[in-house]
Order: sequence, then structure tokens, then C-alpha cells
Amino acid sequence: MTPRWRAQGAGILALLLLGAAGVAVRAQDIDPPARAARLSDAEGAVSLQPAGVPDWTAAPINRPLTTGDRLWSDQRSRAELDLGTAAIRLGSNTGFAFLNLDDRNVQMQLSAGALIVSVRDLPNGESYEVDTPNIALSLQQPGVYRVEVNDQGSATAVAVSQGAAQAAGGGQSFAIDSQQVVTFTGVESLAWQSSTLGAPDEFDDWSALRERNAAESASTDYVAGDIPGTQDLDNNGQWQQTPEYGYVWVPTVVAVGWVPYRYGQWVWVTPWGWTWVDDARWGYAPFHYGRWVVWNNNWCWVPAPRHGGPARAVYAPALVAWVGGASAGGMTPGSRIGWVPLGPRDVYVPPYRVSSTYVRNINIYNTTAINNTRISNVYQSNTPQHYVNDTPAAMTSVPSSIFISGQRVGAHTRPVAAGGIDAAVVSAAAPAILPTRQSVLGMAPTHGVARPARSLMQRTLVVRSTPPPAPVPFERQLSAIAADGGRPPTRVELAVMQHGATLTPVKVVARPAPAVISAANRPATLQGLAERERVLQQSAFAPAPRANVSPPRPQADSSASALAEQLPSSAPVLRTDRPPSAQEHPAQTQQHDFVSEDPTRAVERPAAMPIYSFPSSAGAPDRAPVTTRQEGTHRAAPPPAAASPSAPAPHLAAPVAAHPVAAPPPVAHPPPPTPARVQSSQ
Repeated sequence: MTPRWRAQGAGILALLLLGAAGVAVRAQDIDPPARAARLSDAEGAVSLQPAGVPDWTAAPINRPLTTGDRLWSDQRSRAELDLGTAAIRLGSNTGFAFLNLDDRNVQMQLSAGALIVSVRDLPNGESYEVDTPNIALSLQQPGVYRVEVNDQGSATAVAVSQGAAQAAGGGQSFAIDSQQVVTFTGVESLAWQSSTLGAPDEFDDWSALRERNAAESASTDYVAGDIPGTQDLDNNGQWQQTPEYGYVWVPTVVAVGWVPYRYGQWVWVTPWGWTWVDDARWGYAPFHYGRWVVWNNNWCWVPAPRHGGPARAVYAPALVAWVGGASAGGMTPGSRIGWVPLGPRDVYVPPYRVSSTYVRNINIYNTTAINNTRISNVYQSNTPQHYVNDTPAAMTSVPSSIFISGQRVGAHTRPVAAGGIDAAVVSAAAPAILPTRQSVLGMAPTHGVARPARSLMQRTLVVRSTPPPAPVPFERQLSAIAADGGRPPTRVELAVMQHGATLTPVKVVARPAPAVISAANRPATLQGLAERERVLQQSAFAPAPRANVSPPRPQADSSASALAEQLPSSAPVLRTDRPPSAQEHPAQTQQHDFVSEDPTRAVERPAAMPIYSFPSSAGAPDRAPVTTRQEGTHRAAPPPAAASPSAPAPHLAAPVAAHPVAAPPPVAHPPPPTPARVQSSQ
């Protein structure tokens, strides 16, 4: 085992070498991010392309995600990512990537499809940015934001249920308020249309239900709010008070003889290295934060302490101590690797090079009754420490081949005799063995996995912040891993190996000029989603008359009317009427690619975007001109498919002009279409 002081000395040497090479670095620059995103739900066909490898694999629940990781949610599929302080939910046919994910920045790529970002907390100095092929969207407040990009990447719709956002693109910037929807088309020159927020669809409902479950989780009373996966503890265990550790969580749905870190797989995730992915649905927070201990003859999880202020629980790839393991120079056939879960007061020594500040934070903010003196003594000395769970019953061991290949270890464990594996002592040092590409992908299938077209994920994005360079290919990292005794390269070492190119081509917005949507076009801010849901639930959803003319707008109930009376006459009112279904309008068997309030104009509707009527651009000089076609170019599209549980199209109310204009002559319109994502027939 490599002494800690040697590892720390190697880190200092690396900094000196990089400084000699002209790279300005600080001690904390070698530290990995203090957070990762958890893949908390995947329904249908959801695929993952880990950073640094070209392969796509089925995305497993509880996989930690970080900068450079890509996701694809296929047809009738959806996924959820949990950051603790925010949740990101993907609809069907959605291409997503983390361009950057660190302690201050969450920068996301949306190449096509739909996502909903629910920001629960946004401390000063942190930013959330969604980058699409024609706008860069900055989320400026806690709230709920839905972004949708059409299949061609030529249009983006932004719906703000609660919060405030700033969109930039085409040399302009746009403020988007709560209860407002703005659709942008074009790239070099943006055209935009504004409307008020309509009734939610099934994707919105699913996201709202997930968010409500997280907010109402009983476990939030015991776990820090920035730890992902808290709500999954509610239905899988019980909180009990102990005299020594305070409140602990005891899992109740486990196998006989269950031991922490025994039912799951090890994968390699840069920049942390060997990372535990647990099989249990609830198995994220208890394996990356806090500690485990046996109390009252049961395994129980002691959560990370709750800290006030800017303190944040620090993510760890696996809070274990190690037994046995081969060296980086080679493995003997049949060698085994073992580990035990860390207990309260056990010092975690990261198996990757970090600063002393990082070591202090990852221990103090993840366990109790531990101080700086004890941390320094363990980290800087080579004296083996005593571990709370250093018993044969708590130890898990598997052949090294199972460990490296990312296979599930539960079926390959065997009882450990007294004295440990190969008579080795329990140590903080991780096994110094080289990973393979299979270690990065895990044992999830790679053949027949749904994946997006390469061109879709390589679309040029409009960005405000220049993202980091593309991840270093895994094969190129291997030489650095071997040279450093099986440890992953630090951020500064990766920076030396990186090329200048980003994960996908980007176009940085250069000081966009504000193109403010007029005050008359901004809806009054409602009191959050609770008020919106109350109005929607109490409103009268009377079926519209079956006629060949535009149906009248259903009257809302007294609560919605009272709300409307409180708003200025110039302010648009939240729609409380759901769009009629196809059954209510059987004559609506075709939908047109082009709709307009002016019968002499045909405004182009981007394919696969929500269908709604655009107002005439006359009298709105601050808007870019819209694309037009001659009359007679209407083309019928196929009937809309039934809305799936993941249908990503937002329900939008009628757009509102940026400036008051003269009302056009009355024109008979077809009934509003069934809210579903409709492909263009072109």
C-alpha cells in the first residue's frame, strides 16, 4: 500500500511540474467537484455515453453523472437526474449532456427533445444554463423551467412556470418571466413569439408529481437538503433515534445477511476513480454520504450532519476501507479484492489526489464526532487506523476480474475468514489496479441500445459560458493512471491532456443587446405552482361545442375569474381551459403545418414543435421577421398520435403580441389541436 504522505508528495510534485510547464494552478485546483448528479429514474429506453468513451450503454439507476456524460431518452421514455438542490427531467426523444458540472456551474446541452429543470435552491455564485442550437438560457431564480427543441434544432420553446430566466441568441437577450412561454426560431437572427402558460400535459404532471414527492419526503427532516436521493428512503426503511449517533435510517427491505456495499457493481468514473453503483432503488445517498454502523443488531445509516450556511455535503465515490488488491503493475490470477463500509468517526482518505482542505471537508461534512486533528493524523501518517466495521461479517470480497469488469458482486462474494483477505490489513488505500473500458461502461448491455444520431449530439450550441474542453479519451488516460499507481488523473493533469475542442461545437454569445418583451406582454407573476394547480383544479373544464368554427373559450370558475379581475386589463391571464381532445372534435383529423391569423400569410411552423397560432408580425418592429410562404402551400400532417406518458410538448395559450395592434378581421379557424407532438409531413 502506498503511504499517504507519498501520495500527497506526488500531488505536490505534479503541481510543480505543471507550474514549470506554464500552467497556473493552485492546491485546490486538483480537487474534483464536490457534487455529482444521480440518475434517479429511467423509464423505457434510456442510454448513457460516459465521458471519454464512444460507446453507448443502457443507463443504470444510481449511476453518478458528471461533466462530459451524455444521455439519450428514446421514444416513449423519460429520465430524471437528481442534484439534491435541483432535478432535471428528460422527456422522450431527448438528447442531453452535461457540458459542465462542478461546485458552481450546471451547464446543460439540449440538442433535441424536452427537459424540465426544477431548481430548489440557487445560492449566490451558482449558475444553471441550458444551451440549445439557437439560444442560451440562464435560470436566474429557483423555479420550474421547461425547454423544448424541435427535431431539426431550428426552434426552442421556453416555458417558465415559476421563476425567471434570461435567453440570449442572435445578438439579443430576452427576459422571460413566470407564467410565460416564448418560442425562438432561427439562429443568426431570432424570431420570437410570446404567450401565457397553458394547462400542463402529462410530462408536466409527471415532473410535478416527482417534485411534490421530493418536497414532502419525511427524510428531509433528517438529511441535508443538498444530498440527492433523500425521498427514496421513505418507503424502504425507518428512522430511529439512537443514544450515540442521533437519528439513523434502518433499511427494512433487504435480503437475509445483507451488508452495505455488497449488492451492486464497481465502475470507473473520472475524476474519482472506482465508484460504487448500488442495486437498490434507494441506494445512492447512503453509499456516497454519511457512514454505516451496526446498532441493535441491524445495519443502519448515519446520515451526514446538517450544516447551515454555505457548507455542502461532499460527494464521495464510495465510503469504504480496502482489504487486499493487486498493484498497478499486474494482478496474480485468482487474486481477490475486499472492502468494508466506513463507520462513524472513521476517516475517509480519498483514493485520488486532493488538497488538505478537501480531505477536511469530505470528512467533517459527511460524518460526526471527527475533528481536524484526527483527520490530519490519519491522512499524513502511514499508521493503520482502527475501523469500526473491521469484522469478517462486514467484509465483502470478490475476484479481481469481477471487480474490474463492472459485474455485480453479490453473486460472487464468499465468506471472509478471520484475519481478512490474504492476511492483509484493512487500509484506506484503494486497490492500485488499472481499469478497462468495461470498467467505465459497467455490465449494462451495449448492443442494441437506443442511441441518437451522431449529428444530433454534435449540433452547434449557443452558449453564454464557454464550457470546458471535451473529456480526455479513456485510452489516453490509462497511461497517466498507470504512472500514478492506479489513481485517476487530477483536473490539472486532465487539462494538460485535453485539446481545445469542446464536447460539441459552441458559439459564445458576445454581449447580447437586450430585446425586452414589453410590460404589456408580461403576465403578472402568480404565487407559485400551488396557486397554479389550485386554479386549474377548480376551473370548469366544460367540453367545447362540436362545430366547424373556433370553439368559444370555456368560462373559468369564480376563483379563476376573481384572479383575472385582480390583474391589469393589459396583462394576459393564465389559461384555465384545457385544450379539447380529439374525441371532442372528431372532425379534426388533420393538422396543418402552417397557421396564421392573416389569411393572406402562411407562417411556417417548425416541425415537431407545439402547434399554436402565431399573430401577425405587423406592428411589432422589435421582432425579427418571420418566415413566410405563399398561400396554397399548406400541407396536411398525419393525425396526432395519442399522447404518451412522456409527451414533451407544452400546452400553450394563445400568443400575445408584443405591442397593441389593430384587431384583424374575424377568420374561422379550425379547432385547437390535440396537444401532442406532431411530426411534419415534409
